[in-house]
Amino acid sequence: MLKEIRSAILVLVALTLITGLAYPLAMTAIAGVIFPKQAAGSLIEKDGKVVGSALIGQEFKTDKYFHGRPSASTAPDPADSTKTVPAPYNAANSGGSNLGPTSKALSDRVKEDVEKLKAENPSASVPVDLVTTSASGLDPDISPEAALFQVPRVAKARSMPEDKVRELVAENTAGRFGGLIGEPRVNVLALNLALDGAASK
Repeated sequence: MLKEIRSAILVLVALTLITGLAYPLAMTAIAGVIFPKQAAGSLIEKDGKVVGSALIGQEFKTDKYFHGRPSASTAPDPADSTKTVPAPYNAANSGGSNLGPTSKALSDRVKEDVEKLKAENPSASVPVDLVTTSASGLDPDISPEAALFQVPRVAKARSMPEDKVRELVAENTAGRFGGLIGEPRVNVLALNLALDGAASK
């Protein structure tokens, strides 16, 4: 009996050390060598300062920037810890709203967003990803259609030709992985940084 217990404890300790310590450390080290940027969080720098990550969206509110998908992430209410308040792109508490298709709150929010976007660009249909949240609430990308929809607003706010802004969208559009997997996408932070760079020239 004691022999079996001792063997079980030794196996538990050995597996814990191998799978819980050695393997993760080895994979982290290998990833750091093969994919150093990704292993460090895919950080994006501007003028030597980190301004964000290519993997986590940010909230842009002004008209001179492209806007990402709505984010449903929340944070504890500072006034009442039993409640939450909206905290867009909160990586510490990522998640969707869990509101279903019959939710009045969701329906009202989407209708309000659609009306606001239609007023912004009445000649185009509103892309669905500009009014729906992702499952994580942290999506850094939008569809090329969502970016192109915003071109008139951004161009007007920056007094730039629309063709130049469309060109920046095209330059910052990533295609399907290997030409097959995923959908074309535009990283909002990268596009906005490119926009700032073009405006400063």
